[in-house]
Amino acid sequence: MDLGAEEFEQNLPFLQELVQDADFVGLDIEFTGLRSSLSGPQQISLFDLPSEWYLKTRQSVQQFTICQIGLSVFSTIEGEFNKYVAHSYNFFLFPTTFGILDSEFSFQASSVQFLNQYGFNYNKFLKNGIPYMNEEQEKKIKHNILTGNWRVRSSLDKDQIKVVIDEVTRWLDLAEEGDRMTLPGIAGFQAFEVQLVLRQALPNIWTMLKDQGVVVKKVSQQHRWYLENASCDRASCWKEQILLSARGFSVFFQMLVKAQKPLVGHNMMMDLLHLHEKFFRPLPESYDQFKQNIHDLFPVLIDTKNVTKDIWKELHFPRVSNLSEVYEVLSSNLNPTKNSGPVIVHASKCEKYAQNKCPHEAAYDAFLCGSVLLKVAHLLLQRVHSSGPMPEPSFPQYLDVLAPYVNQVNLIRAGVPKINFSGPDYPSIRPPILILTVRRWPGASEQQVYREFQNLCKFDVRRLTRSQFLLLTNKFKDARSILKEYRCHPTLQVSLYRYWRHSPNINCVLQVCGVVTTWALLAFLLGRSRS
Repeated sequence: MDLGAEEFEQNLPFLQELVQDADFVGLDIEFTGLRSSLSGPQQISLFDLPSEWYLKTRQSVQQFTICQIGLSVFSTIEGEFNKYVAHSYNFFLFPTTFGILDSEFSFQASSVQFLNQYGFNYNKFLKNGIPYMNEEQEKKIKHNILTGNWRVRSSLDKDQIKVVIDEVTRWLDLAEEGDRMTLPGIAGFQAFEVQLVLRQALPNIWTMLKDQGVVVKKVSQQHRWYLENASCDRASCWKEQILLSARGFSVFFQMLVKAQKPLVGHNMMMDLLHLHEKFFRPLPESYDQFKQNIHDLFPVLIDTKNVTKDIWKELHFPRVSNLSEVYEVLSSNLNPTKNSGPVIVHASKCEKYAQNKCPHEAAYDAFLCGSVLLKVAHLLLQRVHSSGPMPEPSFPQYLDVLAPYVNQVNLIRAGVPKINFSGPDYPSIRPPILILTVRRWPGASEQQVYREFQNLCKFDVRRLTRSQFLLLTNKFKDARSILKEYRCHPTLQVSLYRYWRHSPNINCVLQVCGVVTTWALLAFLLGRSRS
């Protein structure tokens, strides 16, 4: 089901109940861009420590925004054996523009082309996107609304508000007390904004929000005073309603956090960064603080990329390159537990994916994440009980066999392959660093070295000295291949990098120590000769 601003407000109570009763929630997010076109040392690299990777990626997250969130809420069907129902929703989002809030974000051409290729509804995103804000933005807006310092800042809003005031003023000149007029096509928190401005500007009117739009009624000043002080429409209560509507999806995010359900994604690191930045707080400079914040928000994270990557070769499954292919393999006869595994059905009103494949539509990918999790967990459970009868599967049992993967989130292109959100990161298991010594190639650059090797295999390249470069790959076979291929090369010598032998800093210290030792020895010998 696709939800814009109006549908979201109507379905919010049901969504809250749905999450509270869920076993876990599948997540996928689409963005206006993935990564800034950074160059040189700002590019992410296999040489990066997790903290370095985080600081580089943080800049991109601040530059782009979320255009669609997909959630697939999985719940056990009571009385049914190992059967789950999935409620899948696409939430189209657009940053809150209200009062002083006017967010800036970028589009990346490749991301726009990618989403267009898969039929993304930009019209719903731009015209009917659900508003959202993080806690820092909410505090500013709340202070301004509740203290009466609120005012329209957007020039577009000012023009629209002026048109509305002029229209209502002309109507008032001819209207009699008790007459009403309707301003159609105004919904969401913009409707509260219009009402607030009209009530401040015109003392002899009252406003109400109805299904057909904002209704304006001509009243006496005495009746106006009575309405303003009525228990159902006190200014403070009304302003709280404005804030609630302006928060939009952030209200549901807080419900998701409060529910503390396992959150499941596939390659979900970028998703977590954006969730923190857009709905919680601006990303901190501290990598450790970011990890702690995410763990407090979502104590149980499961990245299906990390799980499947770990067990794929062991199960002799064919190579896959994306989430859809992972799902297809696990749903095929290649999966030995296909017929005994969990049964997954789509909820009523969420049956779009029962017959249609919609790759890179956020809710569809979120559904695939949840389905892959259940199928892989069943495989692992069967392996644990391979020597005896397997107990009747339940989701708590699935969580038990998935325990080694909980809070381990896959990391693309960094010094470690995954981040541990519930403790210290694990040491790198990357192939060893190689050192390239260049002879008879004056002025060689990192780009030239990269091009030299790219036809054989791809390495990240980092200059060490004027004639030496470090090479790093994420494939052991590539490292072995280069060492073998360039063993006797006349100008390019490749060997294993040894810190104590090759580091310029260590060599510098050793040279200084050598000089100091030589002078000390010389002084000692000269002193003895004089005596």
